[in-house]
Amino acid sequence: MFPKTLDYYQIELTRMLETERYGEAVELLQFLLQCQGEDPRHYEEWQALLDWLIGAFPTLKNGASGAVADEEDEETEESLARRHVEAKLAEDATYMDKLLQAAMGRPFSEQTLLALDQLAYVNQGEVDEALTHWLSETELHPMLQYRVLQTLRRRGYTGTVSFFRGGEWVEVEAEAVPLKPEDFPAAVQAVLERVGQQTQVHDPTLFYFAQELWLQLVMALYGTADYRSLLGDEDAVLDVWAAALHQMVANSLPGGKTEEEIRSLYGITDELRLRYEQVCRTFGKFMSSSQIRN
Repeated sequence: MFPKTLDYYQIELTRMLETERYGEAVELLQFLLQCQGEDPRHYEEWQALLDWLIGAFPTLKNGASGAVADEEDEETEESLARRHVEAKLAEDATYMDKLLQAAMGRPFSEQTLLALDQLAYVNQGEVDEALTHWLSETELHPMLQYRVLQTLRRRGYTGTVSFFRGGEWVEVEAEAVPLKPEDFPAAVQAVLERVGQQTQVHDPTLFYFAQELWLQLVMALYGTADYRSLLGDEDAVLDVWAAALHQMVANSLPGGKTEEEIRSLYGITDELRLRYEQVCRTFGKFMSSSQIRN
């Protein structure tokens, strides 16, 4: 498997887990395990995640196609997850503590995200207190911070959540945290649309990676001064962010346009040059710390 192909599948797997498409994740993992010539560590990670998913959701053993035996009695994966957690809580009084420990007390892994997903269905107030305290008292990678915010939102938590992010103390309203890409404000969508206008036909590979990177960036910047500056919805500001995103992706792919060509595409004049360079530095800072840890 080519490196870019493997990267693509890894990204797709992450997206499936983030959007709770567990049946599709099972099918992809089963496919990846059949591929030859990869790093043995990848196979170990894929097998461990597959075992966990099938153990948590036995109906997914045959992938998405086998998740529902009777269309008239179809259950969503969310309802399956909720029933699984409720059953675990009923048979094990310490299950909530085990989930919290899995989420907070170990190096970051796929199990961290899965534990956070399950905590969304634990109907006990101690979880809200534990998660908000973890956010405010522990230095976490911005992407992990965002996953915790999403868990709080799914739990129905309301009110302000405060924590340190990107060199500043931020406050966000838990009930407003986007759960899906399309939940972000129009300005966020407009940046990607601008990049799409320049790349979707002539360079679809770049646009694909721009979509993935942009989602990660806005989640990592959510609530910060940089994020708020984007929401003004001014054309010049959106052009600056779009040009910086295009440049960031082009830097990672062979044969991309030069910085001067990209600035010209988006109309980045000398007056906007400083702001453009500031946004590029913001992106670069995120990329340099893209390894999630806790």
